[in-house]
Amino acid sequence: MAVVQSCRKIFLLKNADYGTSWRVLRPISIVDQLYIKTQRIRTIQETGTQKIDDDIRGEWMAIVNYGIIALIQDELKNESNWDLPAEVAMSAYDRHLSETHALMQAKNHDYGEAWREMSQESFADLILTKLLRIKQILANDGNTQISEGMNSNYRDIINYAIFALIRLEEKK
Repeated sequence: MAVVQSCRKIFLLKNADYGTSWRVLRPISIVDQLYIKTQRIRTIQETGTQKIDDDIRGEWMAIVNYGIIALIQDELKNESNWDLPAEVAMSAYDRHLSETHALMQAKNHDYGEAWREMSQESFADLILTKLLRIKQILANDGNTQISEGMNSNYRDIINYAIFALIRLEEKK
């Protein structure tokens, strides 16, 4: 899938530029990064204008990558070393991407690829909803009584952003 490979390439290049500086981010900080990216998309959708030339496609890609970072961070939450070798970071990225893709395939089967009929606005709104859910789960010390946990929400966020990217590519 070309859009996923583009996201992976950006993660790899940013890792070369910055290393794993993202390892210092706490869960709420990652949620806030995802929120900033999604809110920018929503604002541009609502106003029809933008003052910064950064492409919306780049924001969707950042959402994919920050979602994967959230999954990696959760996996390494008890690890105090913030510096990961590039091959370890990429291995974790690829594993979480693969698991998220498997979820996408299962849901596509059950939902009949309904996302292909959805709007870009819906993808942004659904991601914001998932982020509010994650914030509430964090406020509850990570506990849920009946709902899926944070990682399920992160995987949905990643998949919604991938769907948005695919739809943008299809419009070209």
